[in-house]
Amino acid sequence: LYRIHADAVIVQDMGILQLNLPPIPLHASTQTDNRTVEKVQFLENAGFTQVVLARELSRDQIAEISSQTSIALEVFVHGALCVSYSGQCYISQAITG
Repeated sequence: LYRIHADAVIVQDMGILQLNLPPIPLHASTQTDNRTVEKVQFLENAGFTQVVLARELSRDQIAEISSQTSIALEVFVHGALCVSYSGQCYISQAITG
């Protein structure tokens, strides 16, 4: 992806932080369960350049996270929603085993 000049990589698995990667921006997926200021600050300090917030957050929660972090934030405002919390989609496991 680095060689073909991808803009960024959307990441769910924090294990990627253990890899020796070329310089490519990392975006934290909703699957990393990004719903608190502390989690977003952790991701920012870990080197992520953008965080996709959990779909379940209210405007007030988004505003709180935004006011206490400096990382770029992305928010889903409409679309497919799991019947669970972001990052914890147990229905997939129940269906596929």
